[in-house]
Amino acid sequence: MKLYFSLLAILVISFTLAQEVMNEKLPYDKIPEAPSQYTPGTVVARMIDGLGFRYFWATEGLSDEDLEYRPSEEGRTITETMDHIYSLSTTILNSAKNQPTDFSAEPEELTMIEKRKRTLGNFKNASDLFKVSKNLAEHKIVFIRKNGNAEFPFWNLINGHIEDAVWHAGQIVMMRRAAGNPFNSKVNLFMGNVKQ
Repeated sequence: MKLYFSLLAILVISFTLAQEVMNEKLPYDKIPEAPSQYTPGTVVARMIDGLGFRYFWATEGLSDEDLEYRPSEEGRTITETMDHIYSLSTTILNSAKNQPTDFSAEPEELTMIEKRKRTLGNFKNASDLFKVSKNLAEHKIVFIRKNGNAEFPFWNLINGHIEDAVWHAGQIVMMRRAAGNPFNSKVNLFMGNVKQ
């Protein structure tokens, strides 16, 4: 009888933990409230918030079949596009933290669920850091590579990584539509919320 109750307890705890992981709230299901002041840091943070909101809904509800959709022989799959956005989000966060991005290390193996969660977390953390930044010039992009390091000014983060991630989030929306699983039509990108 004790064994029965022990197994039942383990089953209930496992189910509860699994539900907590599945129900974990990710950032950017709606766009955060706008900052009260316009500063260089709050403007950049708002750009990243808009990106996070778009990425959240571009990747929400994708099936395994959707993830493998490829628009052409030469084109990236949705999974490969999400991998690229994750890499961009890492550099955006590293710039916000004034840390280099190390491309000489082996990339970590992550599930798509974990990669999506980390990408959204990177955007949120970067936004929070930029909101309080006093000097954007301090937030350079620094790459560490096996063949040498490179450094770029913050301007390159705007026209490079941030805008590139927006571009690719749009590609995911287009690809999922072509794969037969369109973007949620109730998402209002202008208002940053989902219509009821």
